[in-house]
Parts: sequence; structure tokens; C-alpha cells
Amino acid sequence: MTVTYTREVATCRGLSRFLTLLLRWRGSIYKLVYWELVFFLVIYYLLNIVYRCLLDKTGKEWFEDIVKYCNASTNYIPLSFVLGFYVSIVMARWWNQYLSIPFPDALAVYVSATIHGHDERGRVMRRTIMRYVCLCVTMLFTNISPKVKKRFPNLDHFVKAGLMEESEKRVIQELNQQFPAYSKHWLPLVWASSIITRARKEGRIRDDFAVKTILDEINKFRGKCGILITYDRISIPLVYTQVVTLAVYTYFLTALLGRQNVEGHGYVIDLYFPIFTLLQFFFYMGWLKVAETLINPFGDDDDDFELNWMVDRNLQISYLIVDEMHHEHPELIRDQYWDEVLPTELPYTEETQKEMHPLPSTANIISKYEDDLIGTSMFRINDLNSVKGSQYSLAGSPSTLRTRTNSVTSLLRKFMRSESMSNDPEQEMLKKIPQRRLEEVIEEVDEQLTMMSMRDEPPKPSVRDIFSHVSKPIDIPSPVRTDNDDPLSFEALRQRREEDRLRRIKTNLTRYLESKDAPPSPHGSVSGDKS
Repeated sequence: MTVTYTREVATCRGLSRFLTLLLRWRGSIYKLVYWELVFFLVIYYLLNIVYRCLLDKTGKEWFEDIVKYCNASTNYIPLSFVLGFYVSIVMARWWNQYLSIPFPDALAVYVSATIHGHDERGRVMRRTIMRYVCLCVTMLFTNISPKVKKRFPNLDHFVKAGLMEESEKRVIQELNQQFPAYSKHWLPLVWASSIITRARKEGRIRDDFAVKTILDEINKFRGKCGILITYDRISIPLVYTQVVTLAVYTYFLTALLGRQNVEGHGYVIDLYFPIFTLLQFFFYMGWLKVAETLINPFGDDDDDFELNWMVDRNLQISYLIVDEMHHEHPELIRDQYWDEVLPTELPYTEETQKEMHPLPSTANIISKYEDDLIGTSMFRINDLNSVKGSQYSLAGSPSTLRTRTNSVTSLLRKFMRSESMSNDPEQEMLKKIPQRRLEEVIEEVDEQLTMMSMRDEPPKPSVRDIFSHVSKPIDIPSPVRTDNDDPLSFEALRQRREEDRLRRIKTNLTRYLESKDAPPSPHGSVSGDKS
């Protein structure tokens, strides 16, 4: 099972907690490389003894030349690049294999929620479906894991474990005789889908959508089983594994000679113990051993996945969901914060400290110019007309120069707050109307305008639609505008249109005040105004 140390590194105070992990043996680097390390040190000291005790002067000179050559040649092997890239691929593959392991929890929830019936028939259906699902994943584990294969070496052990019945074993044996080349781990899922179809015909599943949901989850479960089979059959290309292994072992075979302490080469401390050569051996050889351990996480290594535990866990959780907890839940009562709607915060214990909620990165940034406005947010045509020598015609591009027209609701509110009506006798009539009723009228007008704006307007006819034959254009002399001409500006036209709309709204409100029963609907006037 994977060696976990999450609890030890939950907090990091004082000396690093990672230093305490160096003393562990199970799953450690020492356990992986100690045999290779012993072999390396034995050969290293044998070569050192041969050089100092058995070789003559000529032999020592030859040995020294070989040491210099090997020491220089170790730089030609790109070990860090090759080994690092290989280990990164293995680690990604290792994690993806764990994510591909299927768990029956989601399927058990669907089965419990959709297959109804507290009688024995409904219970048998639910339990049999989940038993088939657990049988499928267990048969799959026997194909990819030596540990599970040793636990269930043949079909008889599935029968003894209660995952399979005798009749089901005979069906699988007959299929194995007819088609021996293929695994039959998918067959229980076919049986489970047949039971779901029968439950729908018997009315225990009340709609076809629930049937589709369960079948989709079964197909998703089967897909994950297929991914694990693919990982088992297709490994990292053998040539890449061979390149990495040869690079590591060649490097350290060369280092056995290149790191020898000879006369005129090396340090005195290396004569007794090659410290940094030993550290290199730990790093590079340990890196390779990590890749060898994780390349197949379904084996017997310390960091491999505990599949036997998953087999027991899957069956127990499945039966617990579909049988023990089927359509069962605690009593429905009001929660503690029923009157408060939602709690401000949950209580803390004395050992815990209240934490501040996270703030955005710009929460504490204060600008000293935040109250100074540089300019307005709209582009006024009057400002353009005030520029000397600038002339703008209405036929130009009014869509780019026109300011935003106020909505009807904003005009109504502006009309109610207008100071120009302070001496108007109708202002006294408006005071008699409840403010709440006026707001309702304004909201109703705004709602009707919104609904009308969402209607599809008919396309406007063009010249080509009206006239089938278009004559050739006639040359017309362009009018000459003099300085004495005073054309009506676009701003004046917009202001006049606003005054007309205000006048019509004022008329409608006056009619409403004079009415005794109910105010007339302003839809007609507003609609006519909009049209």
C-alpha cells in the first residue's frame, strides 16, 4: 500500500518535518538502492586495493591514464536530462492509473434511488446488480495485479468468496472454452444491464431516463476497466526504458574507475570514502529505482496500490448503499439556524483560532485621486460645435455622436422630481397620490416597454422592394451653405423630443388623477410614443 506521511507534514514548525522522514525504512530510498550500493562499494574498494597493492609502476601508470579518461568521459552522458524526463513520464502515468481505477459508489447511489421496492424481489435485484459490478472489477484486478491473482487464482475462489454463483461460473467456463483468448471481466456488467431492463419492465424503475442514467454509469464503469487493461498491455516503450537503464549503469560503471583516488589525482579523503560519488549514486540510482517502482503500481512494492483492500471495500460499500440505507434517511427537522436563515459564522473551539476571510489582491489599495473625476462619460455634440471651424451636419453619422436617450422610467422619475412644476397646480394633485402607487405605475410602464422591445419588428422596405426598375441617377447640384444659415442642431432636436415626451406623460398622469376607479393604462400612449 502507498506509504503516506501527510499527517507528519501537516504543520512545519521549528526544524523541518521532512528531516524526520529520512529515518523511515519502509518505502525509503535506502530500501530500494542498498543492494546496488553495496555492490558499488565492494567493486570500488577492490579496484582501489588492486591499484595500491598488486600493480607495479607500469601498471599504475596505465591505471592512472584509465582513471583520467573515465573521469573526463562521464561528462558526455546526459544523465540528468534523460533520467528526469523518463521519471516525469512515469509519475504522470502512475497518477493516471490511479484515477482510472473504477469505484462502484456512484452506480450504487443510482441503483438505490431508481430501483424501488422494499420486498424481496427489489432487494435481490439491487444486491445482484452491485455484486456483478464488484465481480467485474475483481476479475479485472486478477488480470493486472499479482497480489489479487494470488488471492483469487481461479473461478472457484470467486464462488467461495460469495462474488459468484455456480451457475454463473459454468457460463463463464463455457465462454472461456469457446473464446479463450479474451478476458471475461465485462460479462457481469452485461448481466447487470439485463437486470436493469427487467426491472424497468416490472415497473420498479419508473421512467426511461432513470434506465439511461444507470446504463450510462455502467458504461462509464466499463470504460475505466478498459483503460486499466490498456495500461497493463501497453507500457512505456521498451527502447526508452533500455536507454535510461543503460545510461545510469554505464555512468556508474565509468565512475568506478573515474572516481578512484590515484597519485596526483583526487583528494585524500576519497582514499577512504568517496562521499560525493556516493551522493551521486543515491540521487541517480534512486531516481531510476523510483521509476522502476512506479511504472507498475499494481505489484508488490511498498508504494503500490492496495487492490485487495479495494476489493473488500467495494463490496461492503455497495451493499450498504443499496440494501442497508435504501430509501432511508434521518428525520426531517428544522436546523439550528432555521430562524436566522443563515449563520454568520460557525463556532470555534478553544484550540482553534478564528480565521479572516480571504481578500482580493487589490482590497487594500487606496488611490489618492479616487474622488477626482477627469472627464464625463459621454461625448457631447455641443462640445464639437463649439470648436472653431468645425461643422457637423445631421446627415453625417448620428449613431456615433448621439447620446443615450433616457428610458421612460427615468423620465417619469425626472418628471416627479422636476422643480419647474413647483408652482403648477397639478403638483398639489401629485402629492395626494401614494408614492408606492406611483412606483407601481412606473414599473408597469417599464415592463410593457421591455416586452415590446423584445418583439420582432417587421423588416423595413427598401427602394428596390418598392420599385422594380431603378432609373439612372440624375446629377443634382449640391446646395451651398453660407455662414448666415442657422440649421437646427441635433441637440436641439433631441431636446424638443424629450419635451414632447414629458408633455404626453404629464397628460397621462393628469388623466389618472382625475379618474376615480382605476387609472387608464398608459400602454397606449407609451406605445404610440415609442412608435
